[in-house]
Amino acid sequence: MLWLLNIIIKVTRLNGKCFHINALYIDTVEVFPDTTITFTNGKKIVVLEKEEELVEAIIQFYRTVNILGFRKDVEESS
Repeated sequence: MLWLLNIIIKVTRLNGKCFHINALYIDTVEVFPDTTITFTNGKKIVVLEKEEELVEAIIQFYRTVNILGFRKDVEESS
């Protein structure tokens, strides 16, 4: 079950309700001025989190599962 925590990102709707999204299905993160996440299926959600926070969470996900060689220990030793 621990692996599940590594593929989900906690976000907050504009009404304050928190929920989790699967990082594997995020296509784009944009600001219109609210942060809008577009999924690979075309669905969009608007969240309170800043674009930078979401990008960092996505990067952390890629580091955790070592997709595309995004290992933190290798990056820091460079």
